[in-house]
Amino acid sequence: MGEAPRVPVRQLGPGGPQVPLFGLGSWNTWDRMDFDDAVALLRHAVDAGVSLFDVAHYNMGPHAEQARTDIIFGEAVRAAGIARDDYHLCGKLWLWEYPTAGFAEQMKTSLERIGVEKADSVVVGDYMSPPDIPSIVTDVEEQIQAGKFDTWGVNNWVASDLEAALAFAEKEGLTPPSFAQLKYSIARRTMAEGPYYAEHFTSGRLVLQASDVFEGGILAGRKFPERKIGADPGGIRDAIREAADRVAEVAQRYDATAAQVAIAFCLTNPAVANVLFGVSRLAQFEDNLGALRLATDHGAQLRAELDPLWTDREVNADGSW
Repeated sequence: MGEAPRVPVRQLGPGGPQVPLFGLGSWNTWDRMDFDDAVALLRHAVDAGVSLFDVAHYNMGPHAEQARTDIIFGEAVRAAGIARDDYHLCGKLWLWEYPTAGFAEQMKTSLERIGVEKADSVVVGDYMSPPDIPSIVTDVEEQIQAGKFDTWGVNNWVASDLEAALAFAEKEGLTPPSFAQLKYSIARRTMAEGPYYAEHFTSGRLVLQASDVFEGGILAGRKFPERKIGADPGGIRDAIREAADRVAEVAQRYDATAAQVAIAFCLTNPAVANVLFGVSRLAQFEDNLGALRLATDHGAQLRAELDPLWTDREVNADGSW
């Protein structure tokens, strides 16, 4: 595919900062790497323009893992000599134990573990019980005013709750969410492209931060990952494994890898401001950069070929289970 161009930037929603089109996640990433390899990867990523890092303290709900990945990230970024102003830190606020575990407490713990004074943006995580939207938006605003971060987004929220948050923020003159971090991939398209969220993307009210683009590695060719992977809305994972074979065939025809095809598909959606992926080897990172040229040269054709692999058509477009 030739040498990949430097990663471009896009705005992370209305009033948001310019961020690189690619970002690196932290779940099951930094804590699975040799430390020196993590340092080298971070340095290489920033030099290539991939300077957004999604970093969380995994300690609540289904993520009650007490992982050290966030601590390791902070140590590695300092060892790499990367200045705080040279990267965008996207943190997480969890709703699993909210409001018992409040946002001020969560931010204090998270920032101390990473070893920084503030994040740049945060994603307010998903939930199982109906959320108290006014309290969430108000508490987010308090953290913004306290200088803990500047912008925020939602993670796989039910569309009606997103609507309520946008309306409450507008009514009260508070900061609204400017992006939505959603599961988005060749196989999972219904929520991001369905009528509820797509309306906001089309109007420019929100942008899309694509996550789980490999479905835990399945669409990149690792059909039975050994590590823990994300939730499976709609119970369609076996069908996605079948789709992975087709992705591999398409990749071969384009002299590309399955990972490049999976990322390039996301780049064909103009709503996408940022694609998150996790890598644990420098070679994986360099391979993923090749998706830029693949999308530029063959994006429309590629999207058309992959359309039959839309696997979650029957899953609720509003994000409800």
